Amino acid sequence: MLLIWNRPGFVEELSEEERNAIFSDVDVIMKELTESGELVGGEALAHPSQTRTVRPGAGGPEITDGPFVESKEQFAGYLMVDCETPERAAEIAASWPDVTRGVGVLEVRPVMEQAGTEM
Repeated sequence: MLLIWNRPGFVEELSEEERNAIFSDVDVIMKELTESGELVGGEALAHPSQTRTVRPGAGGPEITDGPFVESKEQFAGYLMVDCETPERAAEIAASWPDVTRGVGVLEVRPVMEQAGTEM
């Protein structure tokens, strides 16, 4: 799984030309991954202001507004890819526009098998 982290709202700060370039780059990568059969799925996430975090509390679970992490970068979306090697997944992540344009990072993490053993 490729976890996409970036600063909420950064896209609105870009010029129309910059936005179009980023979305065009995403379209190219998504087409390549679809054609190669490596794309399993993915989604962008809603703005962090729509987040609710549930954590244990003294009187039971506590629900608060906002994401768990206190940082500028927030979990913004994900791609599920099916690659031959972890290096290939990292290669895909390195080509993602958030990384190449310096506006975010991608975390590459294997998904656990249903048996519960990690890769």
